[in-house]
Amino acid sequence: MKKTQPEAAQVRELLFQALQTEQGGVKIYEAAVDSAINDDLRKEWKGYLDETRTHVRVLLNVFKELGLDPEQTTPGREVVGHIGESLVAAIRKAQQAGDPAAAQLVAAECVVLAETKDHMNWELIGHLVEHAKGDGLEVLKTAFEAVESDEDHHLYHTKGWARELWIESLGLPAVLPPPEEVKQVETAIGAARAEQARSRML
Repeated sequence: MKKTQPEAAQVRELLFQALQTEQGGVKIYEAAVDSAINDDLRKEWKGYLDETRTHVRVLLNVFKELGLDPEQTTPGREVVGHIGESLVAAIRKAQQAGDPAAAQLVAAECVVLAETKDHMNWELIGHLVEHAKGDGLEVLKTAFEAVESDEDHHLYHTKGWARELWIESLGLPAVLPPPEEVKQVETAIGAARAEQARSRML
């Protein structure tokens, strides 16, 4: 497929939103760690928090290399920031309700919502690297390769945790840690296979 020149303003918008998503992700994981009552999940989220902080640094380096202002706001970036703040507020509200298991489940759902946006940002950056031509793409390629596997892990594993925590809350047999964790899932196909295999793990 022939590579084309991307829309520069929208590339910048994607990067602003990606940085905001990662910065918000740090706060979401800080709140989620506070909500975790399962030791394995707490350890998992602490690792994701550290990796998300690294992702912020990776993107700040991209901004430096491309001459972008990391403090610049756009309407889209403001919306992303608002969503992130709302997710943190939801986790804190669940904590204040006094049911630790319910708060942990809310935190897992909020992480899944945040990581869905985060994962899409990096998929789009990867798509740019593969299909576009122009200046700055090598910088984006280096960043994408540094972050991609972490993003897959964060999304698919936490989706597994949220599912199994819900199943446990329904009084049904759950697989904890989830099969995505046990099988070290890193792809959508792997996540689907892990979910299908969960009945054999009970």
